[in-house]
Amino acid sequence: MNMNPRTCVLSGGILGAVGVAAGALGAHALEVRLSTEQLETYQVAVRYQVFHALALVLTGTLLAQHPLKAGRIAAWAFLIGILLFSGCLYGWLFSQWRPLVHVVPIGGIALIVGWIALAIAGWSLPAR
Repeated sequence: MNMNPRTCVLSGGILGAVGVAAGALGAHALEVRLSTEQLETYQVAVRYQVFHALALVLTGTLLAQHPLKAGRIAAWAFLIGILLFSGCLYGWLFSQWRPLVHVVPIGGIALIVGWIALAIAGWSLPAR
């Protein structure tokens, strides 16, 4: 899959919508299924998903104007980070399969890489 502006905005929009739906699910339906600690972890997963979905959309708008390699790296890192960080937290909470917890930090590192790559892309932009 080519990480172009359309893919970034489309992916970010879908992940943002799913994040909002997941947040609503957590607020209204999961209180009886998850412990307080698990619900807090779930909300962290939702929050990171929505924040980084927005970052993916904004990265797409940057790429539309300036097709920079660092911007494409940022987009991939945000997408991978969302899937690994939030996705593995969701998976662990619902399956209790402990190995998923060990993947979460890799997702966090990918999100950090995304922000660093976005900063590099920003540095590469022409000053006006």
